[in-house]
This record gives sequence, C-alpha cells and structure tokens, in this order.
Amino acid sequence: MKIAVFCVGNKLLLDEGIGPAVYDELVASYEFPDNVDLFDVGCMGLEMIGYVDDYDYLITIDAVDGTGEAPGTVFEFSPDDMARRDRGMASLHELKLSDLFDAAFLMGYEAHGKCFGMQVQNMTPEMVTIGLTQPVYEALPLLIDAFLADLFANGVEVVVKATGKPVCPGHHHVMSE
Repeated sequence: MKIAVFCVGNKLLLDEGIGPAVYDELVASYEFPDNVDLFDVGCMGLEMIGYVDDYDYLITIDAVDGTGEAPGTVFEFSPDDMARRDRGMASLHELKLSDLFDAAFLMGYEAHGKCFGMQVQNMTPEMVTIGLTQPVYEALPLLIDAFLADLFANGVEVVVKATGKPVCPGHHHVMSE
C-alpha cells in the first residue's frame, strides 16, 4: 500500500502551523519505509488530485477549530466526517481532504484516507508569528503518537532514528531538541 502524508498549514500563523511542525518532527525523528511519503503541503489545493491516483491511502495532519474542546485536543476522523460545504468555497485554501476525494472521484480516481487534527488556541495572530501556542506545542507528541499508531495498525514499520528500533504499541514521541 502506497501512503501519502499531507502535513497541512502555514507555520507563519501560530497554531495554523501544526501540520508543518508535525512534518519537521517526523523528518527529524523517524525513518519511514519507501511506500510512505511525507509532504509539507502548506495549503491543500486541487493540484493535489494526482496524489489520489498515485497513492492508496492519504493522511492529512492539520489544525482544527470550532470543536468546543480544549486547545491541544487530538482528533482522528475520516474525510467524510468533515462537514461538506453548503456554499461555494471562498478560496482554494479551504480545500478539505473530502473535497479532494470528491474531485478525484469525478476524474475516476479513488483512494482511502484518514485525518488527524488538533484543536488550536490561536491560528489568526495579529502579526506573523512562527511557533505554536503553549497548549498546542505541549500536546504535539499526542498527535504524532496517534498518527504513528495508525501507520502501525496498517502494517507500516516506522523506525526511531535515535535508537534504530521500530515504533510499536506503547511508543510515545519525545520532542526533538
């Protein structure tokens, strides 16, 4: 199974940078097999339709808001769990994985996917701000652990660079320095 991991977000807008922060941690801390490709995609756009044809399983890691939960709460959900639009998009930066799958399906492409998200505290700072808010940064290992657990459940062996040992049940990510 070929797997694409889309880390979505803008690292210049505080918690909007959850995806890029996860991408940086994954690249620094883990070795992935050849069938898993990681992408720091910024904002998802329709140019990504080809990935639906190239991969069997697509994963997005992104910031979420409006859940009513505390900042740093981790969510795992299917693309269809995201509300479909009842109005037109204001911009292509609002593209969701479900939208990408819908567009790709119309072109005859099909893949499966999963979304991992984290409730933000602030993703609209008054000025450009690199970094995450404290509760989101502290919970980032939980998001990484959820993602790694999904790969493990799908038979993917990920190796911890520091130890050379594979990720297994009970693994807990430690932030790189």
